Amino acid sequence: MVKLTLIARVTDGLPLAEGLDDGRDVKDAEMYKQQVKALFKNLASGNNDASRMSIETGPYIFHYIIEGRVCYLTMCDRSYPKKLAFQYLEDLKNEFERVNGPQIETAARPYAFIKFDTFIQKTKKLYQDTRTQRNIAKLNDELYEVHQIMTRNVQEVLGVGEKLDQVSQMSSRLTSESRVYADKARDLNRQALIRKWAPVAIVLGVVFLLFWIKTKLW
Repeated sequence: MVKLTLIARVTDGLPLAEGLDDGRDVKDAEMYKQQVKALFKNLASGNNDASRMSIETGPYIFHYIIEGRVCYLTMCDRSYPKKLAFQYLEDLKNEFERVNGPQIETAARPYAFIKFDTFIQKTKKLYQDTRTQRNIAKLNDELYEVHQIMTRNVQEVLGVGEKLDQVSQMSSRLTSESRVYADKARDLNRQALIRKWAPVAIVLGVVFLLFWIKTKLW
């Protein structure tokens, strides 16, 4: 099934539209959305020249197409047919270009075409059930071929594994440093208490000693 749908401008990674009710049934949906944003930034920096690609991530797979300097991306279950996923994106691309074409380059704020969600939701419903006659016909369409579209792993594309290692190391270092800081803070507090109360303790000790001597003399 189609889980997420996002559209962004490739030149600067600006998000243009998104399926508003997407990801409600996806565990860690925000994490996958962050991966998508990282991918858009990656594309904006020119690190990937492929106009069509599939990217495996956990139990899901991203599929995207780039046309007219716009990236159309969807995340599906791995079992969802690749051919249907890309035909879904083609439908979105054709309508998005038809409706918003002249404004795409001049859009200055994120999600400037958020109303396109209506078309996203309507089209997504058509593609959800792979057993309908419509979708079976699309699967059997020999003129639309996807076998040559490359499939890669998200760690390979984004360097996520390396970044996660760096985050893990940084987290461990910060934890270690915070423990050292806490130990030092406890020592300083202890020393401060000693400095504050030591004179009082000495005076009380002297008073007690004098009292004891006096009682002995009596």
